[in-house]
Amino acid sequence: MNNEFILDIKNLDFSYKENAPIYKNFSLSLTQGELITIFGKSGSGKTTLFELIMGTIKPQKGTIEKKDLSLIFQDPYNSFHPTYSIFEQLEDVVRRDFSKELKDFLKELNLERNLLDKKPHELSGGQLQRCSILRALLMKPKLLLVDEPTSALDNIMAYDVMKLLIKYLDSCAILLITHDEQMAKWCSDKIIRLEDNAKN
Repeated sequence: MNNEFILDIKNLDFSYKENAPIYKNFSLSLTQGELITIFGKSGSGKTTLFELIMGTIKPQKGTIEKKDLSLIFQDPYNSFHPTYSIFEQLEDVVRRDFSKELKDFLKELNLERNLLDKKPHELSGGQLQRCSILRALLMKPKLLLVDEPTSALDNIMAYDVMKLLIKYLDSCAILLITHDEQMAKWCSDKIIRLEDNAKN
């Protein structure tokens, strides 16, 4: 396995309210080829961790170092602009010729090419979630933050999508949020339970 550093979080402290820490002295590292799952009940800080990594909120203590990242959102309707086609939005973020990769990814994600010419509201939740995954993979991130990527998919497609993400581990590392413990056990190198870490 390539041991290239992708994400390194050291001694992270964060809280929204005084004396109610969400993270206290939390550390996490990811190297290329690893898939680590963040598991915990609602309100345990899973999405907050992604916001800290992305830099949309700042830690009160500790450091976060990461390589180029891309995010697969839980709610794809909020991650696409409503008035532009999917293909226009792919072009906007990828900004290179991706025609060869596109053909391969569409096949693996069971998406028809004509769907990309539609606007987000014209697609089903499952189709749009797969477009969100397509966009993230085309961006070729070193770090892929994946927030409940299969919640809008049926079981068969969910596992097909996770198999595709796992195949992409050759060139990145994945930090996954999921409520699906069976899925987490199946695909993860390591599972971090936030309720356990909150006690540290």
